[in-house]
Amino acid sequence: MPQKDPCQKQACDIQKCLQANKYMESQCEEVIREMRRCCQTHANNSICCSGFKENKTPENRCST
Repeated sequence: MPQKDPCQKQACDIQKCLQANKYMESQCEEVIREMRRCCQTHANNSICCSGFKENKTPENRCST
């Protein structure tokens, strides 16, 4: 069984926040900071962080 991505929750939180705020990043600064913190710790173990480092929106793998 594959191990859960350690930053998936933060990536999903960003998606939810952006969708709820009509994709205005300024409204989601705190959740983006949380993602950065997670990626600082887990960058080598998180597929979500690979896209985040390039300033892309994380791939939508979240169930809504």
